[in-house]
Amino acid sequence: MIVRPAIEADAAALAAIYGDAVLHGFGTFEEVAPTGDDMDARRRAVQDMGLPYLVAEVDGVVLGFAYAGPFRPRAAYRYTLEDSVYVSPEAKGKGVGRAVLSAVIEACEALGVRQLMAVIGDSGNSGSIGLHRSLGFEQTGIGRSVGFKHGRWVDIVHMQKPLNGGDGLPPEGGGVTLNGH
Repeated sequence: MIVRPAIEADAAALAAIYGDAVLHGFGTFEEVAPTGDDMDARRRAVQDMGLPYLVAEVDGVVLGFAYAGPFRPRAAYRYTLEDSVYVSPEAKGKGVGRAVLSAVIEACEALGVRQLMAVIGDSGNSGSIGLHRSLGFEQTGIGRSVGFKHGRWVDIVHMQKPLNGGDGLPPEGGGVTLNGH
């Protein structure tokens, strides 16, 4: 398995993987699957901020992706990012999510990030919750019935992982630039 930065040529694979989560899952609250062009624009927006947007591929086939984006747009959040991770249905449970999310965590540490957040759709999403827990995230809360998708109310699970000493020391450097806020 190769983990590498996502590129424009990955757009169709990103759209297929994410589109499956949109149409059949609760990990995202989007209800209309984005196009390849939409996914490529999202990828560029993340990478243009200097943040990681990575894919995992086997034999040239992209099986999953993960990235870290701003947690919230205000300047005080500049040391905190939020991760997202998606894996193709046929690759779930095979280490793809672990590989690509681990690489995103390492990239966030290298950026000096102090907190990495996960906002996981569906409190029954044992795969994503278990993956995050296994990588050192702790559950910090549940938002009950905050979304309505596929005919039912859906929770969100908040998880958090401190990086680079977390809040044990004042931050060094200027953090991540978040759209000028």
